[in-house]
Amino acid sequence: MAAQPEGTPVWADAMFTDLEGAKSFYGSVLGWTFGESSTEYGNYTQAYRDGRAVAAIVPPMPGQGPGQSAWVLYLASVDVEATAERIRAAGGTLLLEPMKVGTFGSMALAKDPGGVVFGLWQGGEHTGFALRDAPGSYGWAEVFTRDPAAANTFFPKVFSYGVRKVADTNVDYRVFSIGDTPVLGSMAMTPEVPTQVPSFISVYFVVDGCDAAVTRVAEAGGRLVFGPITTPFGRFASFVDPQGAAFSLIDPSAAEGEPPATVEVA
Repeated sequence: MAAQPEGTPVWADAMFTDLEGAKSFYGSVLGWTFGESSTEYGNYTQAYRDGRAVAAIVPPMPGQGPGQSAWVLYLASVDVEATAERIRAAGGTLLLEPMKVGTFGSMALAKDPGGVVFGLWQGGEHTGFALRDAPGSYGWAEVFTRDPAAANTFFPKVFSYGVRKVADTNVDYRVFSIGDTPVLGSMAMTPEVPTQVPSFISVYFVVDGCDAAVTRVAEAGGRLVFGPITTPFGRFASFVDPQGAAFSLIDPSAAEGEPPATVEVA
């Protein structure tokens, strides 16, 4: 498979202190099954939907504090070393320097000047999502930040995204694109978001029926924080799982209304 264009979302994973609890939760909510944990790579465990890889979970490394569970979105890189240099030049920080992961590929972890954490993935044998935009798999992501000016400058500079913004002056929502393909949204955190919540990338997983998924989340011990609400892109809701990781669910088939007009940002 050819390498994905720079900046394309290609993978997502999360660290959980209770790996079995995470398996139970996401298995119930998204129908995931899980492969064998790879002891060679810190018990990294891939998640599957219909036999196709959709994400991964991993426990903290020995001696590492539990920290806050969070989903990390990985963006494609054709050369992680070169992308890492662009991150530094744009004012970002490398949390994990570029490293090879056996024959699977190469990775790095970084954050933008406003504290948004994300990953880089240069695919080898593992090219990323084997299934996406289908129930139980990745569908969309948004930079959700307290410093939108920093994010809206940083990410297009690193990945050469085209940028459009919603034309409504009451809404500050940007869409980052590769060519004509939208790949990532960006918006400011609202004042209602608790101050202890750091800037992050909100990962959306696709479901067939948002309201039924809301019920599954509640039954599995998750907490609803927003929605469900119907938009021109689908019906979605946002949650925190039992270990504190934020995520969203969306049913694109339930979209209503016309998408908002956007204008190109110079």
